[in-house]
Amino acid sequence: MGLVYADVELINGIDIALAKRHMIGEEEVKRIHVDILVDTGSYMLAINENIKEQLQLPVVEMRKAQTATGQIVECEVVAPVELKFKNRRTSCNAIVLPGDAEPLLGTIPLEDMDVLIHPLRNELIVNPEHPYFAQMKM
Repeated sequence: MGLVYADVELINGIDIALAKRHMIGEEEVKRIHVDILVDTGSYMLAINENIKEQLQLPVVEMRKAQTATGQIVECEVVAPVELKFKNRRTSCNAIVLPGDAEPLLGTIPLEDMDVLIHPLRNELIVNPEHPYFAQMKM
């Protein structure tokens, strides 16, 4: 199986809340479409500094993370980020990777959206057992 990418929409969660309270217009909600690497070896959503700046996401904490090369780096964690894929959505924290690093979609948001990697088509799909809504295991 090769690399799997998915087209997702990332949205500033604070902007969504402000728009629901009519404090800003819907057109002011900051959002971006990203072709993201689906990485089942990663736990969190990982974005780069450029995406963080475009969405103007606030830093909520600093966290150390181990990269695929084994290097330990200290990274910002931003929140809330709304992530949409097809008819699924989740709200989560995102770790900010340095520079223009490739964004990664990890297992926590994947599980929350109830999506799977289709091994033959090599693509991210909505769980066919629950095509109309996400269902979680408790």
